[in-house]
Amino acid sequence: MTTPLSPRRRREVVNALRRGTVPHNGLDVLAVGLDRFAATMEAELDGVTGGAAVFKAVRGEYGSGKTFFARWLGELAKQRGMAVAEVQISETETPLHRLETVYRRICESLQTAEFPPSALRPVLDAWLFGLEQEAGEDIDAVLERRLAAVSQTTPAFAAALRAYRRATQAGDSTIAEGLVAWLGGQPHVAAAVRRGAGVRGDLDHFGAFGFLQGLLTVLRDSGHPGLLLILDEVETLQRARSDVRDKALNSLRQLIDEVDSGRFPGLYLLITGTPAFFEGTQGVQRLAPLAQRLATDFTTDARFDNPRAVQIRLVGFTREALREVGVRVRDIYASDVSDPTRITNQVDDDYIGDLALAVAGRLGGKVGVAPRLFLKKLIGDVLDRVDQFPDFDPRLHYSVLLNAAEMTDIERNAASADEVALDLP
Repeated sequence: MTTPLSPRRRREVVNALRRGTVPHNGLDVLAVGLDRFAATMEAELDGVTGGAAVFKAVRGEYGSGKTFFARWLGELAKQRGMAVAEVQISETETPLHRLETVYRRICESLQTAEFPPSALRPVLDAWLFGLEQEAGEDIDAVLERRLAAVSQTTPAFAAALRAYRRATQAGDSTIAEGLVAWLGGQPHVAAAVRRGAGVRGDLDHFGAFGFLQGLLTVLRDSGHPGLLLILDEVETLQRARSDVRDKALNSLRQLIDEVDSGRFPGLYLLITGTPAFFEGTQGVQRLAPLAQRLATDFTTDARFDNPRAVQIRLVGFTREALREVGVRVRDIYASDVSDPTRITNQVDDDYIGDLALAVAGRLGGKVGVAPRLFLKKLIGDVLDRVDQFPDFDPRLHYSVLLNAAEMTDIERNAASADEVALDLP
């Protein structure tokens, strides 16, 4: 179901596409071609909010819409009250084999429908508020009951939560902020903060799973029935040193097994990667147990793919889909200008189809690589000018030019130096 966009959300969508980035909100109106996944994704999210745990892998070539898919799923999750965290896997910044770093990035990127990243502090405050509302005068008993499971698996996390409550009650903002940082996995928290809470040291690799359990408990008790965790661009593991890559693949296998074991009720874990990562010798296939867990049959026609499988594939944009998403963006843009009729007349459906074809042509005819640049050009080069200049006619005054500086490596590789110029009729 498509939710009508507010004026603010419409502006956020348009501004992000003008910059050439994927919007964080309003993606359901742009979700061309995702209908075949919607029912399954919604059912899986509903299961997670009921206490289940789900793992899903999304494969697709560069430009196929993996990040868009993940953020679209994030919107569906937030509509159900879930929290969302999006973590970009990187050999230097967020290595997958360092789970303490992954957990820290989860907390840094944590967001809800009400709060942008990092929403950890508002979540903790909501947890305290709910505690007080439920407890009345016997707050200590309710606190201990809620923390019983956390105390068994991760006593340090529970101890820090108790100390956080004491600090907020005492109005000690310095200690409270330090404890939020420690609960979020930040290193080098002041010794006085840790000593006051009765905890030691910094979070390590082995404690990260326990902290994730604690975070899920706090989320549930603060009114968020689950967490969608997106691990994006896991294919970067292929470029790591062989020993680092093997450790990372084993960490991924371990994480999947913990999800399957029921350790993380309320967690939806989504990873994205290229087909080469899932099928190549430098990726998943290096670790046989992981390859077995992710094995999915993609030998049939893509229209018969099973969306319930552990791994799903995105086939990328067709010319028709590119035109359709352009029309939707045009309509969103027109709804916020003084003369929407001029926008729809000058930038009609046929022109949008021609523009899509022209941009794809500049990229060697590779339609799947074209969406980002196409929408960037549509808004920044065409719609903005039509809106601002009464005598601007895009068919007369504009032709597509692509500058290497505005292109990604994938887009530059797709572009051909001897490509014949495509002028719009």
